[in-house]
Amino acid sequence: MDTLLNVVDVEATCWAGQPPAGQVNEIIEIGLTVVDLAAGTRVARHRLLVRPARSRVSPFCTELTGLTQDEVDTGVPFAEACAILEKEHAARRRTWASWGDYDRKQFDRQCSAGQARYPFGRRHVNAKQVFSEAHGLSRRLGMSQALQHAGLPLEGRHHSGADDAWNIATLVLLLAGRGDWPAAG
Repeated sequence: MDTLLNVVDVEATCWAGQPPAGQVNEIIEIGLTVVDLAAGTRVARHRLLVRPARSRVSPFCTELTGLTQDEVDTGVPFAEACAILEKEHAARRRTWASWGDYDRKQFDRQCSAGQARYPFGRRHVNAKQVFSEAHGLSRRLGMSQALQHAGLPLEGRHHSGADDAWNIATLVLLLAGRGDWPAAG
């Protein structure tokens, strides 16, 4: 049985208000941390930059994520990023987790729009929900709030896909160590 889990966090184009006419939210960074649940460790850290096709990186987005249009212009097209997830990160076979459902829904939206084949299998775990239930919280905390609640430091920059995936993986390992992470299946 595969005890490896892909923890995924995406950053997407965003604006202070509504998107400009003709633009839509698109994934511009995919952070992925591989967790070995049996060993209780983070075993790999990856970052994929994705070149948006139907939007531009706004100043608001750059302030939030640190990503610039010039930087994401060096990324791969979304379809290629999805193919990399499948081929290099066993995304169709491996269970994956994200903090909340935004990441899963953003992949679904872009893939449903015909931009790529959905790269993941059916097994997705909403780590935010698991954390909230395990800690008996009445409301679901953001990732940085959950780290604070657990007494853990935020490593790197918040709203960096690679750093956020790394931090979410820390929370997943905390949950797994407590016996609160759902069994693979």
